[in-house]
Amino acid sequence: MGARRQVGPGAAARGRADASRFGGAGGRMRADGRRAVGDALRPRLDALRELIALSRTRLDGETLAEAGKVLDAADERYRLSGAHTVVALAGATGSGKSSLFNALAGVNRSQVGARRPTTCEPVACVWSEDGPGAEGLLDRLGVPVRRRHTPVDATPELRGLVLLDLPDHDSADNGNRAEVDRLLELVDAVIWVVDPEKYADAVLHERYLRPLAGYAEVTFVVLNQVDRLPGDAADQVVDDLRRLLDEDGLALGEHGEPGAAVLALSAMTGAGVAELRESLGQFVAEGGAADRRLVADVDAAAERLRSVYVAQRGVGLTEAARGEFDDRLAEAVGAVATGRAAERDWLRHADRACGSLWTRLSGRRMGRRAVEGHVGSGRTWGGRARGVRTWGGRTRADRAGGGNPGTGFTGGGGHFRGGSAGAGQALAAADGADAGAAVDGRAAARPVVEQAVRAVAGEAARGLPAPWAQAVREAAGRGAEGLPAALDEVAADAEEFLREGPATKPGWWTGAAALQGLMFVLQVVGVLWLLGEVTGVTDGTEWLSALLPAVVGSVGGPVLAWTCRVAARGPARRYGQDAERRLRSTAAGCGRARVLEPVAAELLRYREVREQYAVASGV
Repeated sequence: MGARRQVGPGAAARGRADASRFGGAGGRMRADGRRAVGDALRPRLDALRELIALSRTRLDGETLAEAGKVLDAADERYRLSGAHTVVALAGATGSGKSSLFNALAGVNRSQVGARRPTTCEPVACVWSEDGPGAEGLLDRLGVPVRRRHTPVDATPELRGLVLLDLPDHDSADNGNRAEVDRLLELVDAVIWVVDPEKYADAVLHERYLRPLAGYAEVTFVVLNQVDRLPGDAADQVVDDLRRLLDEDGLALGEHGEPGAAVLALSAMTGAGVAELRESLGQFVAEGGAADRRLVADVDAAAERLRSVYVAQRGVGLTEAARGEFDDRLAEAVGAVATGRAAERDWLRHADRACGSLWTRLSGRRMGRRAVEGHVGSGRTWGGRARGVRTWGGRTRADRAGGGNPGTGFTGGGGHFRGGSAGAGQALAAADGADAGAAVDGRAAARPVVEQAVRAVAGEAARGLPAPWAQAVREAAGRGAEGLPAALDEVAADAEEFLREGPATKPGWWTGAAALQGLMFVLQVVGVLWLLGEVTGVTDGTEWLSALLPAVVGSVGGPVLAWTCRVAARGPARRYGQDAERRLRSTAAGCGRARVLEPVAAELLRYREVREQYAVASGV
């Protein structure tokens, strides 16, 4: 047997002794004989437990069930004996599992016969070890007491081994197959026993070896009954078996690397059994099989969860996405139109302050007529019913499709509500429109707000695993429910702020008003003087002197008003830009508080679980 190509016991032991992959050969032994969790495995189990806790409200229970089973299995395994290693003999009908079990035990403990299946329930053989016994492990495995045995000569090199003989994995009895599947989830290591006839059986490779490829560290593959092969046929079969295992993705322990051990033997003649016993002795002596098995369990659980935790791209909201969201909210509240209206208001107040007395008196008289004829319950926004008209004389609501032209400024997300009914009647009367057919201007902004929320939620969710993308969209949707109403409040506050015009009047307005008063006095004095000249009340030769103040007063007032209007354009533009900036900033703050912050909280939660997943997966 030594001439055959195989992984000898020394190579298998060296591979399992390689601690670099798992952070140690096994957990530390406690005083009560139970094994503590290994230094490398403990943080992974803790991370997996935290991962489940953080994900319960985002993922369904079925998705997390397998990971929960791994944690339960780890807790249960570490509560039991750490002085024993549970190894199962598994194989197909007629592979010689029971014969190999008896050969290792040194006595017939498992029934061998031609009737199939021969083994219908697990049989155990325990090599005693100082400290707590294996009863707890066997109870966990469900091995009947009558099926628990001890070897004839408690071989020292196998001390601590709990060897199981499992039912046939290809048994015609469904209960036997289910029992095999259950026990394979609980044992620390598996010895797969194959024979020259069925070593390439599709059921073995597709149902067990391929799915369990990640458990190579705790796997032995034994080709039994090599005594039936003539000449060098055994070498050829072993080579072909190794090829199949490689195609299954099962790492093979070669050149001191960790992996599955492949051996050839004959349980009937005893050839190669001593070699397997030596490999098992070194494997058990290392004491890290339980840790390695659990590491593989955690690896498998992490791989199954990969699709719900690993994003396809970097996650988070870009500055461009945030800026676009702010722009759409500014559009919804009509920040640009509000700035232009504020600019016109500033110019209007400047005209009133710096215009001629006649102009101011005429403006007040027209304002009173408008109020008496159209305003019932309140004032319009600074008298600017027409100030909100944009895009060639149409309001934003008109352009949006049927909005009420009399609701004041309809800035998409809401309307300016202070005295909006009076403003609407005045504007409708001026345009000859029917105010009774008007529609609430807020409807014009709802689609804008909804589109803004959908766009930012879609950008935030892009690339996220489906459950977390859905959580991001739901968070954005919940915040968006109250966003239009909040934008209404923002618009109303902007109206109230701008209602009375600039809070601080420029000093040159006072000087201009004083000069206009002087121009008015000169105009009145000059006109009265000219009347005196015409009627003969004054000296008729001084009409030129009387004409000069009249001309200066009549011409100087309009010239001064025009000059002030030109000078007011720059400050008015800055005032409008400031009003637009304040409204834009307030709307953006409302959007951040109601939509962006909940979305950011979901993204932060995802980053937290992603970090825990990275630890749990051993990355």
